[in-house]
Amino acid sequence: MATESLEQPFQGSEFEDRVSVATQRQLIWWRFKRHKIALVASIVVAMFYLVVVFADFLATSDPSDSEAFRGLMPIQPIKFFDGWKPDLRVCKIEGERDLITFKRVYVRDCDVTTNVGLFAHGYEYKLFGFIPTDRHLIGMSDRSLRAEDHIYLLGTDKQGRDMYSRLIFGTRISLTIGLFGVGLSIFLGIFLGAISGFYGGLIDNLIQRVVEIVRSIPAIPLYMGMAAAFPPDWSILRIYFAITIVISLFAWTDLARVIRGKFLSMRDEDFVMAAMIAGASQRRIIFRHMLPSFYSHIIAAASLALPFMIITETTLSFLGLGLRPPAISWGVLLKDAQNVQTIALTPWLLIPAIPVIVVILALNFMGDGLRDAADPYSS
Repeated sequence: MATESLEQPFQGSEFEDRVSVATQRQLIWWRFKRHKIALVASIVVAMFYLVVVFADFLATSDPSDSEAFRGLMPIQPIKFFDGWKPDLRVCKIEGERDLITFKRVYVRDCDVTTNVGLFAHGYEYKLFGFIPTDRHLIGMSDRSLRAEDHIYLLGTDKQGRDMYSRLIFGTRISLTIGLFGVGLSIFLGIFLGAISGFYGGLIDNLIQRVVEIVRSIPAIPLYMGMAAAFPPDWSILRIYFAITIVISLFAWTDLARVIRGKFLSMRDEDFVMAAMIAGASQRRIIFRHMLPSFYSHIIAAASLALPFMIITETTLSFLGLGLRPPAISWGVLLKDAQNVQTIALTPWLLIPAIPVIVVILALNFMGDGLRDAADPYSS
């Protein structure tokens, strides 16, 4: 590998000595740091997954808590300063019924404000699933429990549920379903592709016929049948894992074919024959000698599969074929914005589309950087 392509923390012979003893992971990291956009995108992705871990702490209210009198309340922004003095407050929003249209009309009154505090008390939850607490990043500083005094940073939906808190919890489900799905599809792709390419013959023919059958099944009719087949009494957890498994079972075929082609071209290489003569086991030859030589393809496939999983779940939930209420995901939240009237009158219901776009772009940029860093032939 050309030493000029790496970021050089040292110069001259000291740098050459450092590169000569560096591990593959160190070389990949040095090359990845040169890709500034990918580095920034990785930070963005990490922040999204921090939201996944600390969703309860970041939420301001229970996402399932609803009140009809606050339905479709507009965004309630935070005022950070009172003149030049730092002071977190939100304007009071009052709603009244229009006697002509019978719709609830909201008016923002900034003469009456509500204090907002950091690390405030709120609804009780278990941090990491076992630490009971009621602390939240932001909330009511006076610990008021009145529903009309809650803060709604992104407004409410038609049932009066806090959109900000629901968006936070939707991030948890949408990103984890993509992560689990990618893990399962990558495992199937590598395992079946490696077996198909390494052994060939009858095993290769059987696996390739399975790949062709899977790829020939139309996706939309399959998902419609899947949605109809789920029993109505299934819990959210069961539907969640069922959707993850089904999406994964149809996302591994591309990677399996790439892995198979690489194995077919490499199984007669000198280093593979040398490993066989030296007595290395087939598992060691596959996972120690052959797979590391095309990490870049695996990384590229994983980086593209994760956005695909997220988009697929969001699309299915938006169409009513995936997760359904009371589950909370980006697709479920966007389902409330399916008509022009809703978009025109309550545009804050489209806010869940913003994190979908941001995380998809960030994952693609991060994947490009990882692919280039893992490719030994890139400049």
